[in-house]
Amino acid sequence: MATVSSTATTTTPVAATQGLGFLKNNLREYGLLMSLVAIMGFFQAMTNGTLFQPLNLTNLILQNSYIIVMALGMLLVIVAGHIDLSVGSVSGFVGAVAAVLMVEYNLNFVLTGLICLLLGATIGAAQGYWVAFYKIPAFIVTLAGMLVFRGLTLVVLGGASVGPFPPEFQLLSTGFIPDPFDGESLKVLSLVLGLAMALILLLLKVTGRAARTKHGMENEPFAFFLMKNLVFVAMISIFSYLLASYRGLPNVLIVMLVLMLAYDFVTSKTTVGRRIYALGGNEKAARLSGINTERLTFYTFINMGVLAALAGLIFAARLNTATPKAGLGFELDVIAACFIGGASASGGVGKVLGAVIGAFIMGVMNNGMSIMGIGIDWQQVIKGLVLLAAVFFDVYNKKK
Repeated sequence: MATVSSTATTTTPVAATQGLGFLKNNLREYGLLMSLVAIMGFFQAMTNGTLFQPLNLTNLILQNSYIIVMALGMLLVIVAGHIDLSVGSVSGFVGAVAAVLMVEYNLNFVLTGLICLLLGATIGAAQGYWVAFYKIPAFIVTLAGMLVFRGLTLVVLGGASVGPFPPEFQLLSTGFIPDPFDGESLKVLSLVLGLAMALILLLLKVTGRAARTKHGMENEPFAFFLMKNLVFVAMISIFSYLLASYRGLPNVLIVMLVLMLAYDFVTSKTTVGRRIYALGGNEKAARLSGINTERLTFYTFINMGVLAALAGLIFAARLNTATPKAGLGFELDVIAACFIGGASASGGVGKVLGAVIGAFIMGVMNNGMSIMGIGIDWQQVIKGLVLLAAVFFDVYNKKK
């Protein structure tokens, strides 16, 4: 009996020490999740419960959908060791082209969307070509692109707003999943889809952990694994219920979720994703290992152009008009979302989920401060300080 007692008392501190060590090594990931929960709780209290009102949650998703879409592409660009300052201007330009095609030339909205996505890919290829094959710094190339496409937006629109758009096109950003059960106070299908999504996420995490254990790979302590995933499942379930009690899940939310799952799979499960991280971590070593770094950089910018175009279509559909100032400052929110979400300014580090959480942190801050009546001037100051703190935290951890 004495031996058993001695063993128990010695293993418990070891387990606790291992847990603390894991938390210390993964502080950025867990700190990000805790920061999002804390920020949401803070603004929920400061706005007297307005933040979590179903109408406000819906607006929060619609207001940040295009930022999240572009953040997925920007994450890959930053992980590859580059930056893209032109995404806001590109999204505004593509929205302007879509408006002219649909309103002035009466082109079908589906064909217009395909043309605009192809246009975005072409723009990304044009910029990526100079960065990848001529080694011109991406900062310079995309800064030039920001100016060029801001000017072209004015040219295409003639300095005036163009709209409205066909109702079918507007559904991209303002439509909701129809409910076949005709629920008035609760959209049953939206609630079921939300709960199914939470269960699928939990199942994927459990099976992934089991697979790593089977192959002898290191896993996070079970307590941390359980806590993190229960928080995610609870958040998804609660938000699904709140959205279902209003008008259901927005169409653009489905688009965002599909993109998030696709990019999470690409970055974590495919050879291309691993090569992008290798490129950003050490380009010379990646080249010596046989990776075609030029072509990979080129494709990364094409991908960014396509997502910027999609974001431009989403934003235009939400406003129901294309304006000369569309996309102004978007690049700042997108880049900030990636850095706040854990991406490293030196490349090679960053996760899709982190970028999404970073975008939601920015969105919740914008929304909460607006409800509280804080002026746009102080909002900019606070967001700038948050971004600086996030980058400082990253640099500080690397030095340690």
